[in-house]
Amino acid sequence: MQKQITIIIVSIFVILLMTPSCNFKENEISVPTSDSSLLIKYATGFTISYFPDYKRIEVFNPWEKTSTLGIYYLVSDNSVQTPQDGIRLQTPLNVLGITSCTYIEVLNLLGVLSTVKGATTPELIYNETLQTLYQKGKLTNLGDAFRINFETLLLLNPEALMITSYNNNRDENTRRLQSAGVKLIYNNEWTETSLLARAEWIKFIAAFYDKENFADSIFNIIENNYIQLKTLANKVTKKQSIISGGNFKGTWYMPSGKVFMSKLYTDAGGDYYYSNDTTTGSLPLSFETVLLHQQHADVWLNAQANSIEELLMQDQRHGLFDAVKNNRVYNFNARSNKQGANDFWESGITHPDVVLSDVIWALYPELLPDYRPFYIKQLK
Repeated sequence: MQKQITIIIVSIFVILLMTPSCNFKENEISVPTSDSSLLIKYATGFTISYFPDYKRIEVFNPWEKTSTLGIYYLVSDNSVQTPQDGIRLQTPLNVLGITSCTYIEVLNLLGVLSTVKGATTPELIYNETLQTLYQKGKLTNLGDAFRINFETLLLLNPEALMITSYNNNRDENTRRLQSAGVKLIYNNEWTETSLLARAEWIKFIAAFYDKENFADSIFNIIENNYIQLKTLANKVTKKQSIISGGNFKGTWYMPSGKVFMSKLYTDAGGDYYYSNDTTTGSLPLSFETVLLHQQHADVWLNAQANSIEELLMQDQRHGLFDAVKNNRVYNFNARSNKQGANDFWESGITHPDVVLSDVIWALYPELLPDYRPFYIKQLK
């Protein structure tokens, strides 16, 4: 059972990376009929509704769930009339600008990565295709996500700019873009509280390319893998306790109970001290608090160092933790490049089943004896 799960996950993930469109049939699942909605199982940030001649996408405000951040009307025939209360776009998109690396693997799996013509901070993109295009001058550098190069973006003239919002108020940068007529697609997958919910935003992006069927088939495989792994991990009788995050200048930032990392740890069968915490975001804790509650934790995950030596150089008191003494400290830096890009924060968002496999392997290697970790790395 365990070996079969491992083989299935590794083989599917390798195939997805190398040939993203060859193993899924785009006509396998029917798009909902007129005046219906696409089934969204986990994500709470958007809805997709279908009408006879157009699609309507609504993106909710993560900070005010009853309000809307954006409404989009998607048409394949530009002569179709749509309501006036949203942004109108013709699909499929051909020229897209992006402000976050978390969209890249979705676009890659959908086979539409070539539509990305501009990106913010492209030097920190891990994807080799886009990195090569950038080095050859074929991918426009749009500046920093918080300070987009306005003139460069207007010269690129994308059909839309996919953007992330970080607070309840549209900043000056966003208002300026809107005033210039740039069509902004709000993608806030990062506000979801589970990995499956974040991964399900593949359906959101797919709608702008008329590939919902394809996205659904991809997500179903990812979801099934994840559920099988979660079931396997949660059969353990003695749970491994987890310490997470890192100590930065006297403050230890630990994931709260309402963020996806906490959910990941519990889905992997781990005992995470703050899993029942009801706040969102990171918990700023003192070193003393962490030492008091988690000195004897079995495993340290997402450590902010690349070696035990570096961890001790940051703070000699790190050596007081059992996880350090027993060499059970891990980071998610296995796929990083010399520019500082980390694929865990890029393609890992779209492959939660692989991330879950990594964490299960770190906690309970006997459950996945033949597994080779992908994103996770043990500190030496």
